[in-house]
Amino acid sequence: MMSFRCSASARALMSTLALAATLVAGGCANLEPPIAAEAQTLPPPNATPNEMPTAAIDSAAVASAAAAAAPLSEPLEELITVNPLQPRSRLDLAQDAERGDLWQRVRSGFTLADLNNDLVRKWEQWYARDAAYVQRMTERGGRYLFYIVEEIQRRGMPGELALLPFIESAYNPQAMSHASASGMWQFMPATGKDFELHQNLFRDDRRDVLASTRAALDYLQRLHGMFNDWSLALAAYNWGQGNVMRAIERNRREGLATDYQSLRMPQETRDYVPKLQAVENIVMRPDAFALSLQPLENHPFFLSVSIERDIDVALAAALSGLPLEDFKHLNPQMNKPVILAAGTPQVLLPYDNANRFVRELGKHRGALASWTAWVAPRTLKPADAARLIGIDEDQLREVNRIPPRMLVKQGSTLVVPRGAHATSDVAEHIANYAMTAFAPETKPLRRVSVKAGARGESVAAMAQRYRVSAAQLALWNEVSVKDRFKASESVMLLLPMARPGAGRAAATPDKETKAAKGAKATPAGRSFNKAAPRKRASSQSAPR
Repeated sequence: MMSFRCSASARALMSTLALAATLVAGGCANLEPPIAAEAQTLPPPNATPNEMPTAAIDSAAVASAAAAAAPLSEPLEELITVNPLQPRSRLDLAQDAERGDLWQRVRSGFTLADLNNDLVRKWEQWYARDAAYVQRMTERGGRYLFYIVEEIQRRGMPGELALLPFIESAYNPQAMSHASASGMWQFMPATGKDFELHQNLFRDDRRDVLASTRAALDYLQRLHGMFNDWSLALAAYNWGQGNVMRAIERNRREGLATDYQSLRMPQETRDYVPKLQAVENIVMRPDAFALSLQPLENHPFFLSVSIERDIDVALAAALSGLPLEDFKHLNPQMNKPVILAAGTPQVLLPYDNANRFVRELGKHRGALASWTAWVAPRTLKPADAARLIGIDEDQLREVNRIPPRMLVKQGSTLVVPRGAHATSDVAEHIANYAMTAFAPETKPLRRVSVKAGARGESVAAMAQRYRVSAAQLALWNEVSVKDRFKASESVMLLLPMARPGAGRAAATPDKETKAAKGAKATPAGRSFNKAAPRKRASSQSAPR
């Protein structure tokens, strides 16, 4: 980023701009007034809106600020806020003040033909019955709505799409569905990867406000290009484009219409566009439904602040003056207690808090990050990994959510305390692709040979007697689960090794334990397959 040193006249101009900014920052957290004299940064001349979607504040260019009332003894670099969607231009504060009501701007962007049917009425009544829910939803959406409206208008898309997160997640970027869709735009894991939303140990970009909005609007534009109809594009966003294509083809074969309302589809998809229409009607005329919308001013709620070193999430929140939960509302993609600069080069903060963060970061002395990444050199028990790292096993398990009786597989990345003298940040390839894999601990097994009952014995009965599965017993002895062993036939078992100092083998009754101690090493006349039976992996469809 370019920065320049300001003359006294320039500083006076910036003081005026900062004062004006306070008049339009009502939607931002006013924990502290904006700084009248701080570092100015402008985007590079070749920056594009897609590369820099929000205003950027270069923390590296910021010197420690003197007290607001103190005279300036030497030039300081000044902060200049820029338009979040057009980073080459500064925010026009006067224009923002004139635009006023964000809801009115949203209404003016509606361009789709209205849908008017019983399902729309049903969902209007559903929302109208719960005014508190609508209030919470619109308050939450107020953090993100300006940015999304700006991006939709920049792309020339229908303004109704800014209401879609109300339908998908109630505008909650931390929402997770029972089908594993995540974020306020509710991306499934596979679709998220298709649209370059990283999902790894340290972050899930499906929850990232900027990245997920970019991906959702890219996806919707692609779907509209496929169907040339916004209702069908919305149906495909909910149900999948393949399903919508097949429904259209089925209607064509049967000589039926192929518009949204004529297709056979699941009820959730049938309700999808009517639900969006119901929300649009409420936004247009809240009084008609005895509802009120949270007042929203038409200016950015957040700016972006560059992150150039790894930093703890809690410290970043503290330096910005935001409660930790509020910080996470704007930066919900973080999976771990540390932000890695190589993977997350910016955080979002309200205007005043962005100023405060930059100033306090310049004053901060000491380590920024107390956590770093460690890659397992081989498959390890958590206790062994903890010893290698030099930390407590319980702490390692807690921060990495290691389940009981699991091994850490070779190549897995774990979050570990950062040494006091460590100077290197986590590398980019780890920040973007780190994963953790676990494998179940397997107890050592011993082979034993036992005799079937004097009258013969079914596989199922013998498996029950020795507390193993019938399928395992059949596999070990190369028989069917429906077979019977002959009277006194030798049968092979795999049983857990007895723990040192233990009495009887826990898995077998007294008689069987005695028989196992005197058993032959191998069964007569049978080869032994050491491989345990494989469980069939369950497959599940992955819609959006």
